[in-house]
Amino acid sequence: MKKILAISLAALVAATAAQAEGELKLYNWFEYMPQELLDKFTAETGITVTMDTYDSNEALLASLKAGRLGSYDIAVPGDYMVKILGDEGMLGTFTPDEIPNFGNIEEQWVNVPFDEGRHSSVPYQWGSTSFAVNREVFDGDISTTGIIFEPPAELKGKINVLDTAGETLTLASLHLGIPQCTSDREQLKALNALVMGAKADWASFGSDVAKDVLVSGDAAAGMIWSGFAAKARGEGAPIEYAFPEQGVIVWMDNLTLLKDAPNRDSALAFLNFMLEPENAATLTNYAQYSAGVKGVAEFLDPEVANSPESNPPEGTKTVFVEACPEEVQVLYDAIWTNLKK
Repeated sequence: MKKILAISLAALVAATAAQAEGELKLYNWFEYMPQELLDKFTAETGITVTMDTYDSNEALLASLKAGRLGSYDIAVPGDYMVKILGDEGMLGTFTPDEIPNFGNIEEQWVNVPFDEGRHSSVPYQWGSTSFAVNREVFDGDISTTGIIFEPPAELKGKINVLDTAGETLTLASLHLGIPQCTSDREQLKALNALVMGAKADWASFGSDVAKDVLVSGDAAAGMIWSGFAAKARGEGAPIEYAFPEQGVIVWMDNLTLLKDAPNRDSALAFLNFMLEPENAATLTNYAQYSAGVKGVAEFLDPEVANSPESNPPEGTKTVFVEACPEEVQVLYDAIWTNLKK
């Protein structure tokens, strides 16, 4: 018995030592992960976390293509970018039985078109992209995407636009009523003319500052993510988040296992950790979006659960950003490059 006990203790010590040496390399959006969660994960597992950040899906893709693949274990791309990364061969795979909390994923988010059956990703947060308006500057109707693309006089020159091609061009397509990923030359010309004409009325392109410019008053209106809008309002910005008649963009950011992850076991442990309802709720209370995980509601702060940004009016039209075929994406890239000159 003593011999067995000694062997068990030795195994435990060895396992603990191995655990304490664990690392996790996380690549995430800015201002999107509370330090308390990373500290809790390290306390529970002994795995230390290093996190770098980016400010758009396109920046993530460019970084991985430029040689960062193999440097990180997990990234947090949006839905359409998960599909692109998968098509580019940049994602690793796992089986549900490698993640004990896999069953906590809400059913609607399991069989998703960008990762059918969830073999490379799990939900992180989901929300919407629209725009918010300072109601002390403009008190008129904001139920139209014209606020961004054909703004009233009060807002001209006072608008911030997200520095993300997928969302900005998708919102412009909604405004025009044309399909995403169109290859129709006349529709593409109209899209280019719209954004180039609107550019004169925009003060800035900025994703990482989208909240701050509304809080400071440097912008009176701006494209923004729903959770960022809720945070801006919580910080005193007199804004209203819009649900325009043309529709809003709905997205889901996802924790994805990257190809050649240097710490695969640590990555799987983190995916499992983030599917615990209490941990997912801690993230939601911080980011102010929604989790896609069962059992979260009881842990949410009331102001987060009931925020107007996360509770759109009944009948709100929603669309996901589509991943365009390569030959079409080249055309959209040209429009975006021209816009950013």
